[in-house]
Amino acid sequence: MRHLLPLLVAVPLLGAAVLIAVGRHLPRPAAETVACAVSGATAGLALVLLLNSSPPLVEWVGAWYPKDGESVGIVLTGDGAGLGMAALASLLTLAALAYSWHYFDEPPHGHAGAYPALMLLFQGGMCGFAIAGDLFDAFVFFELMSVVAYALTGYRVDEAKAVQGAMTFGVVNSLGAYFLLTGIGLLYARTGELSLVKIGRGLDAHGGPDALTLAAFVLVLTGLLVKAAAVPFHFWLPDAHAVAPTPVCMLLSGVMVELGAYGVWRVYGTVFSGPGGVPAGDFTRALVALGVLTAAVGAVMCWYQRHIKRLLAYSTVAHTGLFLVGIGALTPEADDGVALYVLGHAGVKAALFACAGILLNRYGGVDELALHGRARELRGVAVMFAVGALALAGLPPFGTGLGKAVAEEAVGGPLTVVYVLASAVTGGAVLRVTGRVFLGLGPRPEEHPEEYVEVHPEDETTGSGEQPETLHRLTRVPGTMRAVPAVLLAAALAVGVAPGFAGLVARAVNESGSGGAAGLVHWTGTGVLLGLLSALLATGLAAVAVTRPGPLSEPDWALPLRRLQSGHIGDYVAWLLVGTTLLGALALPGVLGG
Repeated sequence: MRHLLPLLVAVPLLGAAVLIAVGRHLPRPAAETVACAVSGATAGLALVLLLNSSPPLVEWVGAWYPKDGESVGIVLTGDGAGLGMAALASLLTLAALAYSWHYFDEPPHGHAGAYPALMLLFQGGMCGFAIAGDLFDAFVFFELMSVVAYALTGYRVDEAKAVQGAMTFGVVNSLGAYFLLTGIGLLYARTGELSLVKIGRGLDAHGGPDALTLAAFVLVLTGLLVKAAAVPFHFWLPDAHAVAPTPVCMLLSGVMVELGAYGVWRVYGTVFSGPGGVPAGDFTRALVALGVLTAAVGAVMCWYQRHIKRLLAYSTVAHTGLFLVGIGALTPEADDGVALYVLGHAGVKAALFACAGILLNRYGGVDELALHGRARELRGVAVMFAVGALALAGLPPFGTGLGKAVAEEAVGGPLTVVYVLASAVTGGAVLRVTGRVFLGLGPRPEEHPEEYVEVHPEDETTGSGEQPETLHRLTRVPGTMRAVPAVLLAAALAVGVAPGFAGLVARAVNESGSGGAAGLVHWTGTGVLLGLLSALLATGLAAVAVTRPGPLSEPDWALPLRRLQSGHIGDYVAWLLVGTTLLGALALPGVLGG
């Protein structure tokens, strides 16, 4: 089985190459069929390998095996966590391709294979990053993801906003990649190794942590946290989501951001968790602090958005903060909860973006107020949007609710409040959109024209003046665009209710991590009550909000947060440097103590 690991990367890359080579001579349906077949085959392979990943699969590509303990080859590691993320990335890519069937009516320059080829390249990069066993090749796949995501974000190159959003994405993520590469260089200079496991052993052999170890830790984690869109590295995400095609948003929020959090978990557990790395207490302090900050900022900014795609992007930021808090707890139970949370969130968030895409292409905009009551006829979409909102809030028995419940009980104390409030606010914001757009609840926008005055003109927050992503506005929603979000929500529900599934996830995660044994993963009375509380709070917030003319009158203390999302790349770069400094300051006491 281990010899099949390279195919997780090779198959989608080969499929992309074929589409690029012959795409000009293929009709669009044929190119899209080939892409779906390749993506589906890769997803099937990932699932087969996942079911056979105990013990973990290790493959040295090209038979470049280590000699006398030294290696120069590429090593791929197929354990439960890595193959699980590869399977998630592949399944979501297949869903995005199915959703975008006949989505773009006029391929650029008549090349029907351009868009599906980019999607397959993105899938190959994500799969490679998930199973990379050495840090440099993880960086290579990291960059492949970034470059392709940059191209996909700016796919509608004839629109200035798309180019600007793509440029922001490209510059910020490239800087994060440079930080990551510099950190890899420092680790190689210290240990002479690139394998994740061997770097960890080399650091342990050197003794306690020192300044070089801290610098490497900060640089590597900065690169990964940029991809995870943690505050204050997050500014690129809302700008990119506002302009990226909807199927691309499904992947950015559904799996790419989660891969950044996965990278943090993988790198710390393998490289920096030993006596030569960063002490556990300092890592916990750094990640929990950034996680709480990310959850709080993401939730507040989510609530005060009118642009539906930006609103969903900020909810991704908030939930990323909850993932980081769970990872920072450094317990097997918290890891299990985060894994389930990630799986449930991927399905829910991709489904919500799919529903937002229907609104954009049916009505030519994603402004919550401008769409007031206009989508009454889309009853099925309304149900899916409401269900997705409640699932986002952690309503049992969805997978988001189970993952949230397990993580909440693992972190305990005041951090439980963070989970409840962040999930309630983000779920409430989506429920508010459901009430206004699909049900026409609350005052009509023309009765309150002052709500259309922009607080900050450079920040395109309304979603008005958008152009449909299809050539013509949809007069009838295609079956694929309705079926995909329904299937994704059903999958998110299955994560929470499928017998034995949570236990399989927990076992796979624990075998991939420190090997610690977690308790049984199941619903508890406390978890159910907290999930119901979050959903009830979300419903209450939405009910109060729809009685107001706007998302809610923005208080003075929230205005600076909005102004920080300035749209200027220089500002975002400055905040990236601030975040790097903050991360170093939070981890510094362990080095001083060593």
